[in-house]
Amino acid sequence: MENEELKLRSRGWFGRSGKDGFIYRAWMKKQGIPAYELAGKPIIGICNTWSELTPCNSHLRDLAESVKRGVIEAGGYPVEFPVMSLGETLMKPTAMLYRNLVSMDVEESIRANPLDGVVLLCGCDKTTPALVMGACSVNIPSIVVSGGPMLTGRHRGRSIGTSDIWRFSEEYRSGKMTDEDMTLAEAGMCRSDGHCAVMGTASTMACMVEALGLSLPHNAAIPAPDSARKILAHMSGVEIVKMVREDRKPSDILTREAFENAIMLNAAVGGSTNFVIHLLAIAGRIGVPLALEDFDKYSAGVPLIANLQPSGEFFMEDLYYAGGLQVVLKELQAHLHKSCITANGKTLEENFTAAACYNDAVIATVDKPFNEVSGIVVLRGNMCENGAVIKPSAASPQLMKHRGRAVVFDDIDDYKNSIDDPALEVDEHSVLVLKNVGPKGYPGMPEVGNMGMPAKLLDKGVTDMVRISDGRMSGTGFGTVVLHASPEAAAGGNFAVVRTGDIIVLDVPNRLLSVELSEEELERRKREWRPQPKHMKRGYVSLYTKCVEQADLGADFDFLRGNSGSEVTKDSH
Repeated sequence: MENEELKLRSRGWFGRSGKDGFIYRAWMKKQGIPAYELAGKPIIGICNTWSELTPCNSHLRDLAESVKRGVIEAGGYPVEFPVMSLGETLMKPTAMLYRNLVSMDVEESIRANPLDGVVLLCGCDKTTPALVMGACSVNIPSIVVSGGPMLTGRHRGRSIGTSDIWRFSEEYRSGKMTDEDMTLAEAGMCRSDGHCAVMGTASTMACMVEALGLSLPHNAAIPAPDSARKILAHMSGVEIVKMVREDRKPSDILTREAFENAIMLNAAVGGSTNFVIHLLAIAGRIGVPLALEDFDKYSAGVPLIANLQPSGEFFMEDLYYAGGLQVVLKELQAHLHKSCITANGKTLEENFTAAACYNDAVIATVDKPFNEVSGIVVLRGNMCENGAVIKPSAASPQLMKHRGRAVVFDDIDDYKNSIDDPALEVDEHSVLVLKNVGPKGYPGMPEVGNMGMPAKLLDKGVTDMVRISDGRMSGTGFGTVVLHASPEAAAGGNFAVVRTGDIIVLDVPNRLLSVELSEEELERRKREWRPQPKHMKRGYVSLYTKCVEQADLGADFDFLRGNSGSEVTKDSH
């Protein structure tokens, strides 16, 4: 027992004699903590992104109590601490602007405090990658507990989810939905605690951590109100104490093979394109080489077998009751690295062996998939020298090969002011191009890439057209949308100098995105190009625009790549 205690990181605080130990223990005891709780038990941090300004995470206080019970049962001592929370629905200009800031908050909170292990409580889109990035940077035993998806929405006798917002918006703009219709739909959309009920970015991130092995099995799909979610939280509290005693850290779990598994799983469930940026950032923190091309390479040959919106029909609630993500992993086993170690010490294969499918309309088989088209395709060409991405399963097949005239919007305000203008020179064959919504250009790379149709085309019944931007798209969105064009317009690459009237070629089968301009013309335009004025000259936004990397590298800060370990810089007392 003594040797085990000496290995505990928290003993560097509570195991000391003299003045320093006195201060550390005395001020903890003021909370009513008996001395024996600090005398050798693993101290487990519960990193909580609860906030009433993050509606998806508003139930995490309750979930934290279940985690605490598990920690105590296993012989650890739980300490809950807050970090900045990111709510995609309310934050302006975009929660993505603050993902890196939260990751720093998490990293420094863990490193600076007497913690032997940490439970990461997350839910809404950016909270999951931010917490994982921060924990990876410190590399102490860590486990993820997601908040879970909300119950499926209901509206006038049918199931609805976040993906329907985009449909409602277009119907409202075209006059097919009234204000009353919108209010009724709004009332039925969010029926319970939890994040988006579809395979949006939040669900994609929950699937990502389960496929990586950073959570217990079934973490991804259990609905937030289901009592099984609290049981999973309790068992995660038990497990983190075991992880500390066995010294199982993120670096033991997050191998190159684990990242490849996550990419393949993302293809099979029709996950969000945001997955690319967040997985690249996590890999950069843990030190695993991962490139944009890997997402295309390891997606290839993996069919879409989870029939979930926005690429399919069903919802996360249906996925859980059909058997959950472990069924999908089991079905993919011929593709996966099955021997990867997961948070509970078992291999990926050991976790999914007993999984069984209870609804093959929701989870199909590899032999008879829901859709042969899956994954994320990486495009190259003179319009995106460092790459761009598209999600074919959410796009229109007839637009996968397309040549059209560019209609360019220089920024989001230009788009908003022009898109419904009857004088806008656009038809269904045009290609909409939105610039300056990338990491530096907006800043923060907002989810505006799935631009709405021009009003004049909505009136004609057009529901999709090729759209290209250097920004992102909500995981709940759909359409023939090319995203993450890199370098972004604000960086002054070729994308910055595309103009209305240029001819653009999209060829998804051949991984091509190009503009029909000579190299000489592109270079001439770039010499004439001038950057937009800085958004802010002080504070975090200034730091962000100076240090953020491009989308093809994960949009992390250049000074945060690699981890720093768990050592505290120096003692203060």
